[in-house]
Amino acid sequence: MYVADSRASTSTAAQASAEGTTRRVSAGRYRTAVAPTVLALGTVSLITDVSSEMVTAVLPLYLVAGLGLSPLGFGLLDGIYNGFSALVRLAGGHLADRGGGRHKWVAGLGYGISAACKPLLLLATSLTPIGLILAADRTGKGLRTAPRDALISLSSTPETRGRAFGVHRAMDTAGALLGPLVAFLILRATVDGYDAVFTVSFCVAVVGVLVLVLVLFVPGASPSPRVPATDTPSRPTIRAALGLLRGRDLRRITICALLLGLATVSDSFVYLLLQRRLGVPDRWFALLPLGTAAAFLLLAMPLGRLADRAGRWRVFLAGHAALLLAYALLLTSWHGPALPYAVLLLHGTFYAATDGVLMAAASDSVPEELRSSGLAVVQTGQAMARFACSLGFGAAWSMWGDRTALLASTVALALCATVSLTALRPREATA
Repeated sequence: MYVADSRASTSTAAQASAEGTTRRVSAGRYRTAVAPTVLALGTVSLITDVSSEMVTAVLPLYLVAGLGLSPLGFGLLDGIYNGFSALVRLAGGHLADRGGGRHKWVAGLGYGISAACKPLLLLATSLTPIGLILAADRTGKGLRTAPRDALISLSSTPETRGRAFGVHRAMDTAGALLGPLVAFLILRATVDGYDAVFTVSFCVAVVGVLVLVLVLFVPGASPSPRVPATDTPSRPTIRAALGLLRGRDLRRITICALLLGLATVSDSFVYLLLQRRLGVPDRWFALLPLGTAAAFLLLAMPLGRLADRAGRWRVFLAGHAALLLAYALLLTSWHGPALPYAVLLLHGTFYAATDGVLMAAASDSVPEELRSSGLAVVQTGQAMARFACSLGFGAAWSMWGDRTALLASTVALALCATVSLTALRPREATA
């Protein structure tokens, strides 16, 4: 009896020791490497962004110069393009949270809807149909964004979420870098350039959807090693997701994202302002997003790691400081050859310091069972604010000119950043 008990105790101790060693090795691996889920989703995003950024690169010029829309009309369409997804993000997050393993399939549905919209741009020549097509395209984006970010968050530890989002955003931005370049080459090589861009964009989008569906190594939601503690499990309902705003940190993060979004001029307006300041020929316009994408690509991973170590809130606000400086440069009388490089570098730095970092910061305050819908709450506030900013900026440009509109946005951004820095700072833990 004694010998048997001793052997059993020894075996149990050895098993526990082995399990502890395995857990330590596994934890060490996740601290130093990025999960396969992040790399798989990054591959899908890379392909899809080649498609979407081909359209984004030529859309401002196509609408303003090709179809003759006013700045107000373009502001309306640009607001739809950047903000309409807010109306369905909560729905996408809710569908992904209901039942395990749905994150990938809800994201796939969103990618599919966006892909189907690309060829429809060939048929639209007026404000109403173009607006409807862009609204449908952004519906797809709204469905996929929160489930995708939830997969990234759930596959990473709290200490490495900034790095994981940085890796994904870097891969995503590699597609954003290639998209405008492909669009530029198509415009130079074809007679009906815009139609060719929309057609090729559709073909690339289909490839992205096929990769998402066929690459089965993109798993469903995988449990995170550490989850914020909750007293009772939350049911995956939209009401429960909105109820997360009762938490101090997530409420402050959401309000901050909303305030700063109200003063964030859309990318398309930034590129149009640069073109007007420098007199960039139409055939070179599609290359302007390359500067933003290149800076984003180079800085996404380093700034993600910095956010994990120094604090995500600090990096997030520093990104808006970079954007504020870019606006200031556009308001000066400087017309030197370095102006576009400086503005686009700061613009890309802004995205590298805010896009994935915001999701990493919000993930710390959202329980696992509501991860998609909780992140969608933050994304919805930000998207709605940017929609309002596009409408307001377009109206101000039409009434008072581009310089006055940008000056108002700069002042508003400075005020919102000051409020965020002094009154909306959440608690955060750094690795």
